[in-house]
Amino acid sequence: MAKKEFTYRGKTLEELKKLSIEQFAELIPARERRSLKRGFTEQQKILLIKIRKKEQNIKTHCRNMIILPEMADTSLDIHDGKNFIKVRITTEMIGHRLGEFALTRKKISHSAPGIGATRSSASLSVK
Repeated sequence: MAKKEFTYRGKTLEELKKLSIEQFAELIPARERRSLKRGFTEQQKILLIKIRKKEQNIKTHCRNMIILPEMADTSLDIHDGKNFIKVRITTEMIGHRLGEFALTRKKISHSAPGIGATRSSASLSVK
């Protein structure tokens, strides 16, 4: 079975890379389109320059950066508020924001209650 070729709104990755920012903005949803039309912030411009230079180990706090076609097949370390999470940008992520792939909240798993948590634990010997 042949591997299905990636398309975004009917365009292949090569066609998307040839588009300008304004032409690409017409393909993405309205909220992202408005963000691109306003222009990039200084931090986002610095991130784009680093990606275009093909730098290694790029760390960023720009969670609101929209993933552009030129970012495909790169690795970024995205800050989640405490740590940097390594994220590999794939073609399916185009049009989303970086913050969607570095979650800020972790799943909480509670263990057994500690000593002093219940009345019955008072009768246990403390080691």
